[in-house]
Order: sequence, then C-alpha cells, then structure tokens
Amino acid sequence: MIRQALLMAARSDGLKEFSAKAPVARNVVTRYVAGDGSTEAVQTAGELADAGLLSTIDHLGEDTVNLEQADSIRDAYLELLTGLADAGLAESAEVSVKLSAVGQALPDDGPKIATENAHVICQAAASIGTTVTLDMEDHTTTDLTLETLRTLRADFPWVGAVVQAYLYRTEADCRDLAHEGSRVRLCKGAYREPESVAFQSRADVDLSYVRCMKVLMNGKGYPMLATHDPRLIDIAEALAVRAHRQRGEYEYQMLYGVRPDEQRRLAQQGEKMRVYVPYGAEWYGYMVRRMAEKPANLALFVRSLVSTG
Repeated sequence: MIRQALLMAARSDGLKEFSAKAPVARNVVTRYVAGDGSTEAVQTAGELADAGLLSTIDHLGEDTVNLEQADSIRDAYLELLTGLADAGLAESAEVSVKLSAVGQALPDDGPKIATENAHVICQAAASIGTTVTLDMEDHTTTDLTLETLRTLRADFPWVGAVVQAYLYRTEADCRDLAHEGSRVRLCKGAYREPESVAFQSRADVDLSYVRCMKVLMNGKGYPMLATHDPRLIDIAEALAVRAHRQRGEYEYQMLYGVRPDEQRRLAQQGEKMRVYVPYGAEWYGYMVRRMAEKPANLALFVRSLVSTG
C-alpha cells in the first residue's frame, strides 16, 4: 500500500510542484541530488575529489518515452563529460548510465538505440580518459543490459557492469564477469522483484551479497562494492586480505549524501571510495521511486533530516 501511494505521488505534477517549493523537501533533495544541471554535478565531483573521494555521476531520467528524449539525455552526458574534462576531473570522476534513459525501452529498436547512444557516450569518455558504468535496472532488462555490455566492451573493455545480489542469477553472473580487466559493481538491488527471481528477505540478500563478493574478490576483475552496510564492509575487508588484494585493487561505492562520514573514513584509511552522484531536473521522480522500490528507504530519508552522519 505504501509503495502504491508513493508511485502515485511520483506521477503527481501537483505534488512535484509543492515539493520543489517546500523548504524541507528541497533540503532533503540537495543532500541526495547534486543539482539540476551539469555545472552543479561537476562542482560536486570537484568537492568530492578535494576530499579524496572518487565519483560516478548519473544523469536522472529513467522514463524515456521517445527518441528525442533519449538523444537529449545522451547529449547531456556529452556536456557533462566535457565539463569534467575542463575541470580536470577525468581521473577522479566517471559516469553511470541507465540504458532505459537513452532508449532501451522504446518500441521496436529500443535496445539498438540505447546501445548506439551508450557507444557515443563511451567514445566521449574515452577521449577524456575516464570510464562508463552501465547501471542495472529491474530483472526484465538484465539480459538486454548484459548484451549491450558485451557489445560495448568490444571497443571499450573498461565499461563497468552492475549486478544485484538479490537476484538468484547473480552469483553465476559474477563468475562470468570476474575476468581480467572487468569492472563489476555489486549492489544489493533496490527494485521490487517477484519471489520467482529474487530473494525476499534481508538476510538472504545479505548472504547472497557475501557469496558474490567472494567470487569477485577471488576473480581477476576489479570489484566495486556498493554498500552502506558496516557488516558487509567489514566482511569485504577480510575477503580482500584473504584474496591477497591490496587497497586500490577494489573499491567501495556509496550514494551521495548517505553515510558521508564513513565515506571519508574509508578514503582516509587508504581505500578507494567512489560516490554515486545523481543530478538532473527529474529529481522528484528519482527520490520518490527510490522510496517506492524499497519503502525502507523512506525511513533512511526521514532520518537524514535530523542526522548528518
């Protein structure tokens, strides 16, 4: 019921306008979203770099409904990459791309359009010396996204993959992806998935996350561990030692605005720490959908109003 209410809120122009003007709502948004445009995103990436933190930047816009919108988001990434290059941030900042944003869900040729747009973005990233990671979305797009990943890696072997621990298939996907030069982000997963394809309990998801970490840490690729969970971070440190991985041979990732003190702590102790930074005018839908996908996120955002840790 909470999820349905939140999804209705995500489609409400009136609530969007009210939230944009409400001081408390804007305070929450500015903690979790870098701003509306690439200038703000580049500025945030620079601030993070000054603090010793890496970043991966996502232009918001998942509900792409036509070719013009897909091309517009592609062009926004090109503008962002130019801004990162001009600011001297190519070594510390990369970009994350949702294929749905660049056309994957369009009828007929959607996957082809998304792959072509992603190729253009990867070419621009390569020209300035940075990288791209393909975000993963709900389970119905997993195979299409991995197919695009394989296509892009033919020209850009550094393109990052994302896998979600709550899916039953993910441990096997990790084995396929844990090869030399393969960058793999492991996250728990935020979408609401059916029991037929995904673990439903938090404990089972955590156990799957640990199994997947073991595969990635013992493989030949580059693990990118996306978690805010202190227990999983402790386990990751132990697994790195057992796998004889030095700091810098893997990295941690956390969301912008979530546990910033822990982000700085990890960076200060010599770990690679990358912050996932969303930006764009579609922040309202992003914020509400994140809560709808996993209603427990609502408590996280509410707690953030009274905590900065």
